[in-house]
Amino acid sequence: MEGFIIKNISNDYVVKSRKGVYSCKARGKFRNMRLVPLVGDYVLFDEDSLYILDIKKRKNSLIRPSVANVDQAIIVSSVKEPDLDTHLLDKLLTIICFNNIEPIICFTKLDLLSGDERKKIDKYIEYYKNQGYIVVTNENKNNFKEILKDKITVLTGQSGAGKSSLLNLLDGKLNLRTNEISQALNRGKHTTRHTELYELFGGYVVDTPGFSQVDFHDMSSIDIRDNMKEMFENLEYCKYRDCMHIKEDSCYVKELVASGKILISRYNNYKYFVENKK
Repeated sequence: MEGFIIKNISNDYVVKSRKGVYSCKARGKFRNMRLVPLVGDYVLFDEDSLYILDIKKRKNSLIRPSVANVDQAIIVSSVKEPDLDTHLLDKLLTIICFNNIEPIICFTKLDLLSGDERKKIDKYIEYYKNQGYIVVTNENKNNFKEILKDKITVLTGQSGAGKSSLLNLLDGKLNLRTNEISQALNRGKHTTRHTELYELFGGYVVDTPGFSQVDFHDMSSIDIRDNMKEMFENLEYCKYRDCMHIKEDSCYVKELVASGKILISRYNNYKYFVENKK
């Protein structure tokens, strides 16, 4: 029977099919194949033995969070408590684009900002919008109805940014557990203990454990450049066709940075990613 993995806890996989929901195990052959079933996988399973027999071809997959066949990723970014982390935001944007997943930036906790702080954050919001990214806030849940429809969506971002709180806002029946921010560390405590798909607004949303460390798995320096919009889209105006926008002369990207048309934080993050790629 065909099904769709909607939840994974340890070695148990909850599979949804047209006939119902089943708790399944993975066959030993997947271990020999070094293949692990992921939430979001379309699978064949035996409804009597409750074993997953085969995994259909994936259009993409993420390592952390471990999800397959993702259409889009909402990067939940707190603007205060914890403060906006542009380093992590830009890293996630780059990795998500590399995986052919549509990134959506969601800024949270804007209500905690003073007037001057809000003006500063509004500049970031406007900048990312101008670069072609979809940007929303958690101030109006109606923003998400069309965004989530018919899509598999990952929520990701820094710990304490409000991923579980956002899901609770969108659907109070979920009643996901949240914790207060640690004032000493200015970061959140991990509250999500497993990976699960929730049906929401005609689509599926993945609530995944918050994290602050990600790497550029299988990405080259060129991949990093080509998946940061400003670095790729302005490449044709540089003197060198293979310009990396760091040490080269007559670099148009560096001119845009100097004139303030590219955020200095974006450029500094880009340089750090390329020079410290792991």
